[in-house]
Amino acid sequence: MKFLDLAKVYIRSGSGGNGCISFRREKFIEYGGPNGGDGGRGGDVVVEAVDGLNTLIDFRYQQHFFAKNGQAGQGSQMTGRSGDEIVLRVPVGTEVLDEDEETVLADLTEVGQRVLLAKGGNGGFGNLHFKSATNQAPRRANPGQPGVDRTIWLRLKLIADVGLLGLPNAGKSTFLAATSNARPKIADYPFTTLVPNLGVVGVDGVEFVVADIPGLIEGAHEGRGLGDQFLGHVERTSVLLHLVDGTAEDVVADWRTIVHEVEAYGGVLAEKPRITVLNKVDALRDQEADEKCAALEEAVGGSVMTMSGVSRQGVTEVLRALRAEIREDKLRQAKAEAPEAKPWQP
Repeated sequence: MKFLDLAKVYIRSGSGGNGCISFRREKFIEYGGPNGGDGGRGGDVVVEAVDGLNTLIDFRYQQHFFAKNGQAGQGSQMTGRSGDEIVLRVPVGTEVLDEDEETVLADLTEVGQRVLLAKGGNGGFGNLHFKSATNQAPRRANPGQPGVDRTIWLRLKLIADVGLLGLPNAGKSTFLAATSNARPKIADYPFTTLVPNLGVVGVDGVEFVVADIPGLIEGAHEGRGLGDQFLGHVERTSVLLHLVDGTAEDVVADWRTIVHEVEAYGGVLAEKPRITVLNKVDALRDQEADEKCAALEEAVGGSVMTMSGVSRQGVTEVLRALRAEIREDKLRQAKAEAPEAKPWQP
């Protein structure tokens, strides 16, 4: 399935049905009168967050969503049928933006959350509604109210607890593959990861979600490389895991590149707690690893962890450090492993 995290959609709610002008004209029925019914209400346009979706690809092939109009009223005091509502089903974590792409109309962060985007028009009153003691044969009815026509943008921001940051080939996908059941593409060339990947990671009996986004390069906030278009997917995370390639010549320069891009992106992302990890230490001699770790600690102004996603050296310690930064109410109990099936015996 292709990944799409931004879609432009045109919606229109249904118009209300017109009221009816009608009179009773039945044979042998004394005292006729107005009996025109009201028009039906137009259908609403609703957006709903559902489980099982992680992309907005469906909205690439269908951009127009128009709800049904209400039917006109009829004689014999019959109200017109209301129009059916139309529901836009989106993944959890979707933001609904106005046409200016800045005003947030709704933020769907929970499964089952529903938001009314366009309300259907009310049906018009029939002439029965206007009957009074002084006007017993009204010949007027109201038209139905028109529906709401608007353009919106859907922007997906993945729901995850941990976001992975780093230059291309820093080992983000390898870390995700080593700690979860996710199977992102891994290769020895830059920008192997083209779309965000999610993986459920478990440690000490609890689970949390890790998001891997394409690597950043210098000038990403100006549109270089894949740019910062995917940084929004780690805005909702509780903590950022910054991986630095230990085999690089200047690990401090690599670290500063990512920090600069995150700060240039702005918003809440720059304020999130970050755990810095020197990755790929299995490819370094002990003395070289210690020197690079010390230089990185001096630049960070704090402790730096070491890890290798391939050999799994230090992976558990990193996961425990991430777990400590995540609120308890966001952690999930790990699924118990199924007991081994005993061989059948007659």
